[in-house]
Amino acid sequence: MNHNNPSQIRELGIITEYPLGWEAKSTHELALNEEFIFVTGQNNHKVAKLNYAGEVVTHYKMPKDSGPHGILIDPKNQLWISLEFFGKVVKLNDDGKIVDEVDVNIYLESGKILNPAPHGICLDSDGEHIWFTGKRTSTVGKFNIVTKKVEHFELQNLAALPIFLNAGVNGTIWGTELQGNAILNVNDSGQVSEHKISTYNSRPIGIIPGPTGNYMWFTEEAGMKIGKIDAKGEITEFSVPALQKNDILASLAFDHENNLWVQVYVDHNDPTPEGNDYVIKFDKSIVDAISLNDVPFAVHYLPSKWSMMHRIKLGKDGNLWFTEMMTDLLGKITISQDSGIKK
Repeated sequence: MNHNNPSQIRELGIITEYPLGWEAKSTHELALNEEFIFVTGQNNHKVAKLNYAGEVVTHYKMPKDSGPHGILIDPKNQLWISLEFFGKVVKLNDDGKIVDEVDVNIYLESGKILNPAPHGICLDSDGEHIWFTGKRTSTVGKFNIVTKKVEHFELQNLAALPIFLNAGVNGTIWGTELQGNAILNVNDSGQVSEHKISTYNSRPIGIIPGPTGNYMWFTEEAGMKIGKIDAKGEITEFSVPALQKNDILASLAFDHENNLWVQVYVDHNDPTPEGNDYVIKFDKSIVDAISLNDVPFAVHYLPSKWSMMHRIKLGKDGNLWFTEMMTDLLGKITISQDSGIKK
């Protein structure tokens, strides 16, 4: 099954956009293995499977009203999806059928059941546990892939809205608190630390390990900054050179040469003036930089506007792939060719 119409494929410079075969303003997370790219469609309750040519191979139908969002591939090449609206994390087989599920709802002594809304999921450094965000309950949790034992850990910030997790520095789990304006850190035993970001209401989004292993790097949606945090919780922020005042940030990724790519798009809640969505490539010297003043960068425009970019990851083909929520497109940044670094 191929849902792509070649006439809908859009190219501009080093960026190509591919249709996902749905129009539901639904496109969210992505995961990549050696052969395929998987993308969650939360509002249409589907998962798209594409090859590295950008062709949709098939759609996996998830349960009605389940809200698939988080996605990862474990060390055994098994695909896991968080069903945010159901409070479950499920494993799919090669045919896209659910073959295992873990109930991560919180069961209170009163008999009440709380759905933590497992928005973001990640593997820990040993590959044996899956961690998930409790977006509605200001918690993070984990379960063992084999035993399915579930644990929940409370954050100190009320209404923190944790949305993104990644394993990284010191082998612990790091995450972003969208409303808590903080970076969270939790170890295997569930000890949680929360580190406040200096910029007011910065709305941190994505967080990834840096290439040196000493820092986690993150984006601030409203703060228009990228930041890095070390094992002690010390944060350094860098202002991103936005093209206009109503630009905001999505996520970020390092390529194989340690250049850092950051997603920037026009805020749908502040649409004037109109402008282009784009990705900024910061030279690899950013890894050790004290400020961005001496870091060369280049701007690459998307073929589409009003994309509301969401996530970006390095693919097995050596290129960067990203999702666009409002256009329902999958983007590819071809980084094997010259990408025009400039000051």
